[in-house]
Amino acid sequence: MSSSEHVLIVGAGRDFPARIREARPGARTTVICQLDSIAKIRRPGDNARVLCLRGDAPDQEWIDLAAAAHARDPFTRIGTFGERDQDRYAAISDALGLGGHTVETVTLVHDKHAMRARLREAGIDTTACARAADPDELRAFVEAYGTPCVVKPISSAGSAGVTKVTHEDGLDEAFERALGDHLGLTNTGVMIEEFLEGPQFSVEAFSEAGEHVLVAVTRKYSDPRTFVELGHVCPASLPQDDVSMIEAYVFSVLDALAVGFGPTHTEIVLTPKGPRLIETHVRMGGDMIPTLTLEATGVDTDDCTARQTLGEPVLPGIRARLAEPVAEGRSSAIWFASVEACGTLEEILGLERARALPGVTQVDGMVAPGARVGALESSLSRVAYARALGPNEEEAVKAARDAVKGLEFRIRAAARDTDTV
Repeated sequence: MSSSEHVLIVGAGRDFPARIREARPGARTTVICQLDSIAKIRRPGDNARVLCLRGDAPDQEWIDLAAAAHARDPFTRIGTFGERDQDRYAAISDALGLGGHTVETVTLVHDKHAMRARLREAGIDTTACARAADPDELRAFVEAYGTPCVVKPISSAGSAGVTKVTHEDGLDEAFERALGDHLGLTNTGVMIEEFLEGPQFSVEAFSEAGEHVLVAVTRKYSDPRTFVELGHVCPASLPQDDVSMIEAYVFSVLDALAVGFGPTHTEIVLTPKGPRLIETHVRMGGDMIPTLTLEATGVDTDDCTARQTLGEPVLPGIRARLAEPVAEGRSSAIWFASVEACGTLEEILGLERARALPGVTQVDGMVAPGARVGALESSLSRVAYARALGPNEEEAVKAARDAVKGLEFRIRAAARDTDTV
């Protein structure tokens, strides 16, 4: 393949523009993103060009701008590496014939209600759910299916706006919490669904030419009220029969959504009746899950994503790496810290002490001094994290949690106004 590859990257792209250029010497990258993502572009001058639009610009404007650059300096590939603007990526790919995920697949993945409808039609998932235009429609669902239930935005990420409701009295507040746009993603409404009982997992998989390979099953720990992730450990310690059942279920979901290539991150609950879907994503997992997966399995999903974007086949290499022996009992975990007090973060204390604990590989803050902090409402509410390795799932999680427990947060809070005059 020639070195004249020119990849259009939709969204800021994290470190992927550089990864793509390094993976194929001579390859060039153009980035198209929202104006408020400019600061997230790493070394923007290394790209052939950076194109920016307002977030509320219509899809056709994105297409027209990309088409103008394409006419002058044709793109050979297209890629996107996060949730934000995946809809624009699909629209541009379709208009320019660049072979990305289809508009239908991206729409189904983003619209959780439409996704459940498709899976119900395919006989894959029977989770009860409904769109809700107002709290009265939430109450109608509860009358039919009871509580507990989950109220959440139809389009969101990072567990933003998600609430577990255990009593009808909480429906009004849950509806308001689910409204609006979350983490830069445009919300298309509110939905309610039955609460699924059981441990939660995410499935990291990779697809190519319609084939899927399970890379790892990761156990996740979530806040029981907001469902914000508190921690993850890879691989999950599960009987092989459960892993095989999860694999078959997730692959059937990906087939029903016509996911033909790329990394996927699928969140499930292992209920007494078998695996049931929470949601799936046509991207790598967040929360440093690709790093956990790399440490546990040796498979670098980020590198595979960059190379596949350039047209290289990667599934044979993934299968070969998974077939190789890895360090016995090697588990990788991450745990997050949050605070209850609301105010301005002044300092995180105990970082070096936590980094020196056995098994700990990384401890860092997630927000800078001067940032506003408060109760755990979404993944952006978390203030620090620790990663650790251990001989098994339990010890890796314990090491990461112990590191987080040793941190202290100095927060400046405004005095409450007690003026009664």
